[in-house]
Amino acid sequence: MTKIAILGGRGRLGRAVAKAFLDAGYQVRAITRDGTLPAELAGAEAFAADALDRQSLVAATRGMDIVFNGLSPVYTDWSSVLPMAENVMAACHANGALHMVAGTVYNFGSPMPAVISEDTPQRPTTDKGRIRAEQEELYRNEADAGRVRTVLLRAGDFFGGKGTGSWFDLIIASKLAKGVYTAPGPVDLVHAWAYLPDLARTFVALADRRESLGAYESFNLPGHSLTDLEIKAAMGRVTGRKLKLTSMPWWVLRAGSPFVPMWKAIVSMSYLRFEPHRLVSMRLGAAIGEIPHTPLDEAVKGALDDLDLLPSRLKSAA
Repeated sequence: MTKIAILGGRGRLGRAVAKAFLDAGYQVRAITRDGTLPAELAGAEAFAADALDRQSLVAATRGMDIVFNGLSPVYTDWSSVLPMAENVMAACHANGALHMVAGTVYNFGSPMPAVISEDTPQRPTTDKGRIRAEQEELYRNEADAGRVRTVLLRAGDFFGGKGTGSWFDLIIASKLAKGVYTAPGPVDLVHAWAYLPDLARTFVALADRRESLGAYESFNLPGHSLTDLEIKAAMGRVTGRKLKLTSMPWWVLRAGSPFVPMWKAIVSMSYLRFEPHRLVSMRLGAAIGEIPHTPLDEAVKGALDDLDLLPSRLKSAA
């Protein structure tokens, strides 16, 4: 049985990926700082390790065939991102494990390319974008040196899955109980989204075919390219409610950003909400065949159910 270690096993991405690999019959070791796991990962082996402690991470991933990198830094402080990435590379190299990781669209900077393929040049214009680009350069260099193989799957903003911390739950659905849809930007602007269960299943499909992949592979998950008007309409259909539309008060965040670190971090990436972009893939279908893609209404229904925002009459069918 193939063994996979999930770094960040209690995070939103890590737990979704861990659940998908468990469902696919893999032996899963979920690694968190304190070794505790959410209930849905009861079938996984729990393991404690600190990603900033290289030897701890090497020990935690011993015997693993694959290491999934779901580590997520605090949004206001990314000073740990590259040190953690270097430790992950050391752990994968020490154990001869394949490295799998989710990429972001931060790497492409502003102005954003309207269509992003695997071959779109990266021109980061923010600190977070430059850090993500440096991470990917590290992964590629390790692969080129024959030390660590990497499979990177780039995706848009997450929705769905257990846990909170995305634009979908923090902004868009934050006032849904009051019948209000909150748009984070222009309502007719196309934005790249990834339904987490689809992303997780795609990682499984890539792992299933890992022997046919090269030393460094970068794929895009097309996901859902949507405007806020389209998401709002789907929410209305799913909940059976006529939702009011309001907009996120960006002026408040901009005014307060010098004094509130989180607001400053969000404002620095605000161009993503005001510049249209979508992901396409030139290679993913050829690598795995059919790309997992949950229809929009079903995905929105699942995401609302995960947030416990689905009307009770619909929960049994979610």
